[in-house]
Amino acid sequence: MSGDLKKISMDGLWGNNPALVQLLGLCPLLAVTGTVVNAIGLGIASTLVLLGSNLTVSAFRKFVPESVRLPIFVMIIASFVTAIELLMKAFTYELYLILGIFIPLIVTNCAIMGRADAFACKNPVKESLIDGLMMGLGFTAVLVVLGAMREALGLGVLFSDMHLLFGPMAEGWKITLVDDYPGFLFAILPPGAFVGMGLIIALKNVIDARNDARKAALNPSDGVRPERVRVTG
Repeated sequence: MSGDLKKISMDGLWGNNPALVQLLGLCPLLAVTGTVVNAIGLGIASTLVLLGSNLTVSAFRKFVPESVRLPIFVMIIASFVTAIELLMKAFTYELYLILGIFIPLIVTNCAIMGRADAFACKNPVKESLIDGLMMGLGFTAVLVVLGAMREALGLGVLFSDMHLLFGPMAEGWKITLVDDYPGFLFAILPPGAFVGMGLIIALKNVIDARNDARKAALNPSDGVRPERVRVTG
């Protein structure tokens, strides 16, 4: 993998992760991560929309007038969201009902619109596809980690109801962590999602700070890394 593609990949997975650094798409992230299966379902849907929208925007970027750029991007994203919604209704209907309004609301996810406007409309198809894939995987990873935390603390199990996404073969995937667990309601309520997300962001910041300190100790002439700017939306 070339240096540019490696940087794009690392930005999506870690350095510029849409959920941990840009703090985008937090509404669905916090709302549906009560279980791992919900997190995976939303993550796959968001990643597919990111891939499709980045591909289309990049492929037609030279033909889109500047004056109507954003409305066209919205239409492209909405088309892919509609396709994903129909696929979920056809193959994972019960999970679609659980995720509810947050599937069509992917259209308004600032992370997807942001990648279309900030990256895909300025870069070739290959780079745009890698960017969409890695941003989607980074977003999905945060969803799954938060979902696993909340499901384990709130219900005392992991991977419950995985058959909603993967079919009958996933019936036995459920792992009971604590027998006769009374449940921890706070973990599966919205406040628990905020606390869990805060802990994940804090952990990332600690890891980044240690890595920066290690690099500074090894290469003192490199100077201080520029501060990242976080954008909420």
